[in-house]
Order: sequence, then structure tokens, then C-alpha cells
Amino acid sequence: MNLDLNVITDEAIASGRTHAEIARLACAGGADAIQLRDKCCGMRELCRTGREIRAITKETGALFIVNDRLDVALACGADGVHLGQDDLRVEVARQLAPRPFVIGASVGNVDEAVIAEEAGADYVAVSPVFSTASKDNAGPGLGLAALREIRAVVTIPVIAIGGVSRENVGEVIRAGADGVAVISAVVGQPDITAAARDLKDRIAAAQRERLR
Repeated sequence: MNLDLNVITDEAIASGRTHAEIARLACAGGADAIQLRDKCCGMRELCRTGREIRAITKETGALFIVNDRLDVALACGADGVHLGQDDLRVEVARQLAPRPFVIGASVGNVDEAVIAEEAGADYVAVSPVFSTASKDNAGPGLGLAALREIRAVVTIPVIAIGGVSRENVGEVIRAGADGVAVISAVVGQPDITAAARDLKDRIAAAQRERLR
């Protein structure tokens, strides 16, 4: 399960590109996982879009994760689901979808991270590490200190999300994140493929530095 670079789709900032087109371009730039995120579409439309993305990620070997909706993830053959604190509980999702189905959980503190791991999450996403305009209710950034604290108490991968950019991705990885999840840093750029490739290079460089 490679989660170095997770690209979250968002048609609102993608200059007219569809979720599937975002996925195709991001995968061409080396994205390790694509997360379908759409708060407005109904289940039928989400499933149609999900099947399109599933076909793209199968060709490239990227993981396909659906945001919030376990039902949609299962219906379109996704690799996993990402759950927020107000979504279906991780332990319930795990009962409905045993491994190797991937379950990720957004967490905002040490307690939530520990609970998510004990409930069966495969990774936790620390959200938001920095303040972000990509999610209306994200709240203030937690900072790198919180990221380090969470990294220290769980054994599963820790993903950083929220305000991660090409300028700060290196310090995020050096602070202990196993990977990052981004929207605007890739999807909001004129060249999605180039932006994804650039972030992948910066992540790899920071990982090498951390191992020295």
C-alpha cells in the first residue's frame, strides 16, 4: 500500500476537468492513490464516475479510494474508503468490508488516531496540518507538532492533509508523515501531471533526507 502521493479529485477547482480526467492526469504524473471526493453527486452518478476512475487506476496500479461513502466504494469496486469523524465508524466499515479493503480515517488528535487504529483503520490522515481553503469546515491548521505526536502513537501509515504544497511538502515528510493528500497543489494547477510529478520528486527527496 503506497500512499506517498494521494490526489483528491475536486471538479470545482479543476478548470472544467471531470473527476476521471483529473485521475488520468494525476496518475500520469505518478500519483499513488486517487480519492474520489464529491459532496453533491448522488449515488448513481458517483458510482458511474467511480467505475471510470477504477478503470484508470487499474491500468496504472494506483489505489482508488472513495471519500465518505462505503456503499459507493463497494459498488464501483474501489480499493478502499476514507472516513471522516462524522462518517460511518471505522469498526462498522471494517465489519462490512474486511481486508484487503483499505479503510482510512481522518483524525485531529492523538486520541482519535489511537481509536482509529484500534478500530481497524489501515491509515490515518492528520487533518488539517495547515490551514486550507479547499475544505470549508476544516478548521485551523494543527501544525507539524501535532503530526509528530500522532506519528509517535500509531503504527499504521500517517498521511498529512490540509494546506500541503510544493513549498512545504518536504518539511511535512521530514516531520514524520508517510505521505500526503492534496487537492489544490495538484488539481488546481494548470498542468496536473507536471504538478503531481513535481510533488512526487519532492516527497522522494524528503524521504531520502529522513533516512540519513
